[in-house]
Amino acid sequence: MLKRTEESKLTSWYFEIDRRLMLCLLFLIFTGMLFMVSAGSVAAERIGQPWHFFFIKALPFYLIGLITLFWTSMLNKKWVMGISWVNVSVGVLLLLVTLVAPHTIKGSERFVAIGHYFNIMPSDIMKPGFIIITAWFLSQMKEKYGADIFFNKSAWRAKAFSWWSYLAVFVPSFLIILQHPDLGTSILYFVVLSGMLFMAGLPLIIIPILIALVLIVGVFAFFTMSHVHNRILAFLTGSGDTYQVQQSIQSIQHGGILGSGDDAFVKQSLPDAHTDFIFAAIAEDLGAIMGCILLGLLLYVIKRLTADAMRARDPFVFYAAGGAAALFGTQVCINMMSTLNLFAPKGMTLPFISYGGSSFVGFCLLFGMIIAIVREDKWQ
Repeated sequence: MLKRTEESKLTSWYFEIDRRLMLCLLFLIFTGMLFMVSAGSVAAERIGQPWHFFFIKALPFYLIGLITLFWTSMLNKKWVMGISWVNVSVGVLLLLVTLVAPHTIKGSERFVAIGHYFNIMPSDIMKPGFIIITAWFLSQMKEKYGADIFFNKSAWRAKAFSWWSYLAVFVPSFLIILQHPDLGTSILYFVVLSGMLFMAGLPLIIIPILIALVLIVGVFAFFTMSHVHNRILAFLTGSGDTYQVQQSIQSIQHGGILGSGDDAFVKQSLPDAHTDFIFAAIAEDLGAIMGCILLGLLLYVIKRLTADAMRARDPFVFYAAGGAAALFGTQVCINMMSTLNLFAPKGMTLPFISYGGSSFVGFCLLFGMIIAIVREDKWQ
């Protein structure tokens, strides 16, 4: 057996982090880069750009994301909290910018333009801070008010630290995201928050209330947002604008078991082949077997996050790792279900695989911070 003889910070970091999770993330990232060359070239040629157009645009985000992932994974809890507060503050400010000077893409006013080449999606950027701050808030509420933080009257009184202070920050943010309109991301945030609340002890009897709330919001969106109305009708009836999902299914079917390789042609007419429907493009190129392997890797990330949460000694780490698993898993499910026509398209990326700088950097930041606090919880 080889023994550790060097006591450098880098060596300690390597032996103390969840290496399986880190290696899986790196494999997904570099695999996503390769898929971007294939799927991105098709999308670029469709708009009259060179085949490497989207890959070159994504390179700065790949670089920023990788640096962020490694740097944040070396920090301690104090630094993670500080970055999370900055992340939420910047996210809220950018959300306010979308109210007065939004950059509209495909009818959605959820972007902020940075120069002439990059568009930032505040709701993607804010996800890491949302998970970490929510985990910290729940752990502090438990420490201050005891096990029952949901029905304790003191926790609901108007004071500096109570439920009202949390709701004052995030409820306006959720409402801004909903009115962009971005129903998919609103549902994502709501599902993740609900999962973290149940982790903190919210009674299961509340589930029907939450389902009813989602249905009310869904009905409201159906009658007030034209794109939601059209997508839901198309999904339920099979009529209307179903071109995207039909091309997605045909692309997967054409790939077969082993893939079509150079004979792949359906993806050339697949809208958003490099973003929302990249899994279909991958399945056509490499086949169902490789598609299942990719899905297995995504599921393994969820498994590692869940395992880290269950082994956590600090409730804060438990909530944070569990919240990250809920966020990652829910986003993967929504993307995959949309691709397979099991859910109405929501314009949501496949984490670490799809083209999308805001999403990629946001997930790198989140996983870097999770790896950091899990490491500190385990070894210090």
